[in-house]
Amino acid sequence: MEYFIQQLVNGLTLGSIYGMIAIGYTMVYGIIGMINFAHGDIFMLGGFAALIVFLILTTFIGGVPVVLALLIMMIVGMLTAALWNWTIERVAYRPLRGSFRLAPLITAIGMSIVLSNFIQVTQGPRNKPIPPLVSSVYEIFGITVSLKQIVIVVITAILLSVFWYIVNRTPLGRAQRATEQDRKMAALLGVDVDRTISVTFIMGAALAAVAGGVDVDRTISVTFIMGAALAAVAGTMYLMYYGVVVFTDGFAPGVKAFTAAVLGGIGSLPGAVLGGLLIGLIESLWSAYFTIDYKDVATFSILAIVLIFKPSGILGRPEVEKV
Repeated sequence: MEYFIQQLVNGLTLGSIYGMIAIGYTMVYGIIGMINFAHGDIFMLGGFAALIVFLILTTFIGGVPVVLALLIMMIVGMLTAALWNWTIERVAYRPLRGSFRLAPLITAIGMSIVLSNFIQVTQGPRNKPIPPLVSSVYEIFGITVSLKQIVIVVITAILLSVFWYIVNRTPLGRAQRATEQDRKMAALLGVDVDRTISVTFIMGAALAAVAGGVDVDRTISVTFIMGAALAAVAGTMYLMYYGVVVFTDGFAPGVKAFTAAVLGGIGSLPGAVLGGLLIGLIESLWSAYFTIDYKDVATFSILAIVLIFKPSGILGRPEVEKV
């Protein structure tokens, strides 16, 4: 039983990281119906930004408290990832918004390759390790729980609560939901869709509401920024948890986070986190009791089974076609 509970703790930690990435997938899909396959590489880029900040702090300053170092790493990672995602949306996705549905998808895959190769060229192809940032470990009834695991789960719960509140209780959330339901009708309420977007990357979400109408372009851009900020936090937590990052780290976590969003019900923020937790638990328990070689097979098999009986995902709502 102790071994089983230990694997539950490990699975919840891994699933929390997947859930943070999955929220970005589900937000972008909910607004514009697009799967941003470059989102996993934004997660990886956030991890590298955090790594660079850590190296700068330890090389030139030294003696920085761990809490302050982690906070600075997360903030810089969020700013960097937000800027990249905003640029990608403006340059690569927005010109194709009225095109056929496969064009943005192909472009997203292309942007994923561009980001991965860019990091490979600029940072090198080898693993980039860091010394342990948080090393405290607690023994509870024979179960080992590290402080970094607690930090990851707590940060995931806080961010889910904050983003749920933003989407459901703020003018930005109303703008996002209006754009999700009917983008053309939202634009008819007083939108200049070619309006120049100016967003600050810390409090930019508060600027998204437009009195008298919904600025669709700004709402979409802020959605990309919010998703990227979450991915950067996940990248920082990933670096803290595993102590290493490499340019290929965007692919596997990105695919699994997308799977988590689909499993939980794409378009649902709690569903994205729930899907991430389930995938983390499946991977951890399968690796503990069966061969680790087939943990991905188990994950995607369970996804297929769930979607056969509930195509909209666990917490997703069936889409109603408008005529």
